[in-house]
Amino acid sequence: MTRHIRHAGLFCALLLVALLVNAARVQVLRADAYESSPANRRDAIARYQQPRGDILVGGRPVTGSRDTREHLRYERTYLDGPLYAPVTGFASQEYGTTLLEHTEDDLLSGTAPVLAPLPLWNEFTRSRNAGGKVMTTIDPAAQRAAYEGLRSRKGAVAAVEPSTGRILALVSVPSYDPGLLSGNGRTAREAWAGLNADPDRPMLNRAVQRTYPPGSTFKVVTAAAALDAGTVGELDEPTDSPAPYTLPGTTTRLTNGSRGCADASLREAFIHSCNTVFARLGVTTGVARMRATAENFGFNRSDLRIPFPVARSTFDTSVDRAQLALSSIGQYNTRATPLQMAMVAAAVAGGGQVREPYLVERTTRAGGGTVSAAGSRPVRRAMHPATAMRLRELMRGVVEDGTGTKAAIPGAVVGGKTGTAQHGLGNSGTPYAWFISWAQHEEDMEPKVAVAVVVEDAAANRREISGGGTAAPIARAVMEAVLKS
Repeated sequence: MTRHIRHAGLFCALLLVALLVNAARVQVLRADAYESSPANRRDAIARYQQPRGDILVGGRPVTGSRDTREHLRYERTYLDGPLYAPVTGFASQEYGTTLLEHTEDDLLSGTAPVLAPLPLWNEFTRSRNAGGKVMTTIDPAAQRAAYEGLRSRKGAVAAVEPSTGRILALVSVPSYDPGLLSGNGRTAREAWAGLNADPDRPMLNRAVQRTYPPGSTFKVVTAAAALDAGTVGELDEPTDSPAPYTLPGTTTRLTNGSRGCADASLREAFIHSCNTVFARLGVTTGVARMRATAENFGFNRSDLRIPFPVARSTFDTSVDRAQLALSSIGQYNTRATPLQMAMVAAAVAGGGQVREPYLVERTTRAGGGTVSAAGSRPVRRAMHPATAMRLRELMRGVVEDGTGTKAAIPGAVVGGKTGTAQHGLGNSGTPYAWFISWAQHEEDMEPKVAVAVVVEDAAANRREISGGGTAAPIARAVMEAVLKS
């Protein structure tokens, strides 16, 4: 009898060992496979079991959470969703996260280790901290002015503070309501399908994710390169530029949209946006110096993040002299995001220095304790300070006496540069209307805001499209909003 009991006990022990071995296999060796299995909803249920932390603009939350009382309990909500979508992105139970909702996801969802009261605390307790808050640099008045300025026209606006790099406005139109994607039901799926099928691509953040030929606004970069290199001396000296200008090594003749460009001075050429003068200046300055100056402004960078990635603005360096001439007036392969062109204006306004742009001022715990702060940003020199002073003078001339008079603000000093960028096969596409600018109160020591505006479908009549007529009033509204606030 004892022998049978002993055998039964041994068999039970073997079963127990087998259970322990299998449990170890499941929980250790197969843990990753089970955790990543689509059938495992425990992580998703835990993730949405509590409200998500908020994104703030001007100290006010523009996001929230709605209690659905379902397994995935809390859904994201948005205040003025289309207005702030280029900043927040979306947080969807079905389609994941984008933009700030993505880059700050650990903090907003409460999973960031820095939110735990003690190291590894959450690993042992299996608890989740309350989501933190993300405070942005966006100026709500500037954001709304940019959005309402574009209205139903496709385009984008970026505005920065030259002295710090703080992004004050980031607008893309057409936009969308990210709240429609928050859930996981039929409404979210239908909204997702509709947004992806829309040929206008409303979920594309045109301010940072799309590049455009910058057209004549790039002449600021060309002028900076020419002045730094000594290609041109005084602003009022004749430049010995023919009009029309035959592109080197070709029979193609480059013309101007205005008269009086033959042998025009740099000041006249800048105010009247003479293609022939700047094309020749680019060729004379040379590709090496043009490249160096463009890259000092931020072109050809692929690592810019604000904190989400910004598309690479490009200045092609594998060009012949004819292509360099076109590149120097913002055509050929030269392409830029609106944020990059706002940085160009900010460099002029900032005395030749460019500060890294950023969108997040501070992150905090749910109770308000600071997790991280922006601090000082890296600075690089785009041009000599004396060159920046001359370019500020030239840009003021554009607003006071040239093509950008619609950007003028009473009681303020404003500088700007217009641009009309050709694109498409044989330049058959509707031109893009550009305007870049900066502004300061007359009594201020330095500019408070730099803006870039691009409008894709400015007008049905190509002859009526211009940066000064279409984009400049939008820039003015944004600058006014910042100066007033």
